[in-house]
Amino acid sequence: MNRAIETNPLIDRLPPHLKQFIKPQDYDDYSPINQAVWRYVMRKNVSYLSKVAHHSYLKGLDMTGISIETIPSMYGMNRILKDIGWAAVAVDGFIPPNAFMEFQAYKVLVIASDIRQLEHIEYTPAPDIIHEAAGHAPIIANPDYAEYLRRFGEIGAKAILSAHDNEMYEAVRSLSILKESPTSTSEAIKNAEALVQELQHKKVPLSEIAKIRNLHWWTVEYGLIGTIENPKIYGAGLLSSIGESKWCMTDQVEKRLYSIDAADIEFDITKPQPQLFVTPDFAYLMEVLEEFSSTMALRKGGFRGLQKLIDSRKIGSIELNTGLQISGVFTEMITDEDNNVVFFKTEGPTALANREKELIGHGAQANPNGFSSPIGKLKGISLAIEDMRPRDLKAYNFYDGKRIAIEYESGITIEGLNVTGIRNVFGKLILIEFEDCTVTYKDRVLFSPNQGTFKLAVGSSIISAFAGAADYRSFDNLYHVSETKTVRKLKDSSTLELESLYKNTSDIRQSNYDEERVKTIFKTLTDNHNDDWLLALELYELAYRYDKDFSKNILNRLEHLKLKRPNVAHLITNGLELITN
Repeated sequence: MNRAIETNPLIDRLPPHLKQFIKPQDYDDYSPINQAVWRYVMRKNVSYLSKVAHHSYLKGLDMTGISIETIPSMYGMNRILKDIGWAAVAVDGFIPPNAFMEFQAYKVLVIASDIRQLEHIEYTPAPDIIHEAAGHAPIIANPDYAEYLRRFGEIGAKAILSAHDNEMYEAVRSLSILKESPTSTSEAIKNAEALVQELQHKKVPLSEIAKIRNLHWWTVEYGLIGTIENPKIYGAGLLSSIGESKWCMTDQVEKRLYSIDAADIEFDITKPQPQLFVTPDFAYLMEVLEEFSSTMALRKGGFRGLQKLIDSRKIGSIELNTGLQISGVFTEMITDEDNNVVFFKTEGPTALANREKELIGHGAQANPNGFSSPIGKLKGISLAIEDMRPRDLKAYNFYDGKRIAIEYESGITIEGLNVTGIRNVFGKLILIEFEDCTVTYKDRVLFSPNQGTFKLAVGSSIISAFAGAADYRSFDNLYHVSETKTVRKLKDSSTLELESLYKNTSDIRQSNYDEERVKTIFKTLTDNHNDDWLLALELYELAYRYDKDFSKNILNRLEHLKLKRPNVAHLITNGLELITN
């Protein structure tokens, strides 16, 4: 079933550093078994979730064009999502958390287009199309929730991560791929699980991205809404799991009122959750999000914000009180006795911007070896540099083309040839360039003439620090694309035969009942694939409707499978209930 790509204006507007994660959905790669897995999960979920999910869910299924019978085409979804102001793209499994959040900020759903194996039909730690399309997409039809999701992405994309987060991301991605790979050995999975467990139990302070990931998990993924006594499901992880959607409604799962405290409660993707959080309504989610954002370096800046960027070892940005924004990998800072930052330094390509727009001639190409500058107040001068008008500059001997020497209250001195300055739209000085310049602090030389032109960042304080670049166009490699890829297994003749049986059964369901074909399929199934239960269930569905006598043979087979394979007995029972009810 090839389908032409239907684009969406929101996708067209995505920056290149996000587009690099998008991959084709490859709809033809879905096997008839994949389609049967989708159909079983969706039929079971819709039957059950109509009683326990938030009322937006079923309405959203219709609005987003998601069918119960067949795996949705991403491109078909985009035609419909466009009407509610959203879009969807396919990606390869987990992507970096900041990138995931940024997609949301652009109102684009990230959908892992792979689908879980039949063996993991109830739950998979890997993101898959059941989780993404059937879990996330329907709820965004609710305007309040959709705005929460967008705002969450906007704030989450700015959250600063740590080196530990990088390790955790790669470990979780690797585990999720191994769990769904048909070629994985039990030893490889066990080792990957052990690594995730080891990293999860490391006693490291939670970074901003770790905390916001926790909030995301306890709301977007595993959230409940309503009251503690009578909650409804809206989290995608619960909506897409036929096991946990039932489990979460039992008394074995503790229900707590959602609050900012959830940011400090971590989760284990390999196990059912011991507690869940209930929000009274979607508007309350926004209140908690704004409360949390007030604790972030994005709004607080200062030395703590800069230290978080240094610890992250990733591209991040600071904004000075003048509006000057510096983006790069921060490596060092000097603080005074009151912990005010008086000097900072980056390494590698660094871009300067104002109001999220790169300053012309001051991008990463102009600063390939890093950037450093003192900040603060001048010693003995009450007027801040940024507030100096041309007349003030002359009064303090700031002449273009003249050598000047200035000293900060911190003791940092600058001596060099004043070349030029740049002001922002409000007339404040934000950058001054010097030639033949030396910057010193105590006995240390912070910048010397042989390093080229010195650019002084004008400002007295850091008012904001956040992940990523101020102007996304400044860097081509803003996010690292993992080298761990999902695995495709070559299909043997037995698998191909089983897929053919599933396909023939689907064809019969969509046309006229053919008694002989059904019996032939059932015989081949029992002779060659006697452990498969889902196809037997699909054949029973047909026979139960059109051939009651023969359906008894299939039912006997299913009852035998329940005894032979107790781990899937409840799935067979659930499927039979769907058919007979």
